[in-house]
Amino acid sequence: MSTVRCKLLLLASVIPIFLLTSCWNSKDIQNMAYVTAIGFDYKDGKYVTYVQVLNFANVAKSETNLSGKNVPTWIGKGEGSTVTQSLNSIYSTAQLRVFWGHVKAIVFSDEFLKDGERIRSSYDFVNRYREIRYNIPVYGTRESMRDIFAMKSNLNISPLQTLMESPEMTYSQRSSIMPLHGYKLVALINEPAGAPLLPSLAIDHQAWTEDTDQKPMFKIDGAYFFKGTVAKDWFSEDDLQGYRWMQKKLQRSIIDIPNDIEPEAAIVLENPKSEVHHVVRNGHVNFTIKLKLNAYVDELRRNLKKQEIEQMAAQAIEKQIRHTFMKGVARKVDIFNLTECLYRENPKKWRELESEGGFMIDKESLVNVKVHVKLQHSGKYKLRVD
Repeated sequence: MSTVRCKLLLLASVIPIFLLTSCWNSKDIQNMAYVTAIGFDYKDGKYVTYVQVLNFANVAKSETNLSGKNVPTWIGKGEGSTVTQSLNSIYSTAQLRVFWGHVKAIVFSDEFLKDGERIRSSYDFVNRYREIRYNIPVYGTRESMRDIFAMKSNLNISPLQTLMESPEMTYSQRSSIMPLHGYKLVALINEPAGAPLLPSLAIDHQAWTEDTDQKPMFKIDGAYFFKGTVAKDWFSEDDLQGYRWMQKKLQRSIIDIPNDIEPEAAIVLENPKSEVHHVVRNGHVNFTIKLKLNAYVDELRRNLKKQEIEQMAAQAIEKQIRHTFMKGVARKVDIFNLTECLYRENPKKWRELESEGGFMIDKESLVNVKVHVKLQHSGKYKLRVD
């Protein structure tokens, strides 16, 4: 082989080396601040934002050989005349590069939710920034944002395993108010009909102790309902006791029959299938709710027949639905989104009522609530006490 040919081959093999990408701009993962939750507040005419930051090295250890030891949570605060300005002000004291790709929850304060423009601005930032994902649980709260972000899980396991950042674990065993993701909230508040719901995050100081020391824990204590882009009103979980039965993704919820004061049995209900229909009579819209659920016995306090259990469960559920409906009518909130049914099926009538400017439903609007409960089994015991 000629010398010239050898030199050409050598040059051809060396050139690709200079075309390879390098790691000059890489960051050590232990030298980054990982934001796991964002909080939005509004005070004195300024946007106030909070970030919850975890040291993932500590989190990893707490889930293996150091389980049970306290995992510290760092909370940053920023202020500004815009959402972007307030979040960017956090960089000035962060010391480390802030990474947003692990955000698992967004929390809005009660004050922040009173203005739809604030919500729009916050989600313009969240959805525009490439590191933050769309499928993040969102909440409203009446608690202090620092108290919310300082919360720990029981057993001192990772703070990422709390109700705030992993709501599906609690919902799978006690389905009351369904978790809501950010993209869904944005879609719902842009709908012309209905009242989107935002779960309300609270802190319970009484239920748990570590030995004899009180340990506060998260709970969902109710929900905010929107009219357009504004959170119109807040309802407690008791106000919304009938709302759960209309959630198609309800996994497991318990009811005492015939009531909570003198229960004769506790029934677990699941897999609801609901329908809403309307009829226009004399210019007034009447609604009917049809609901089917499967059930099984969780506790039996006296002997009951299968038909008795199904009938009492259906009556209790209907009572709860009407209770929640009336709570909504009293504050002019369409909790069950009945007007959305009208908007989909009869848009002409919906536009006519919308142009009048008043609240479309009243206490007479919900004419029928037809509930059918099918008892699947009675657990490991037969359907009798003795």
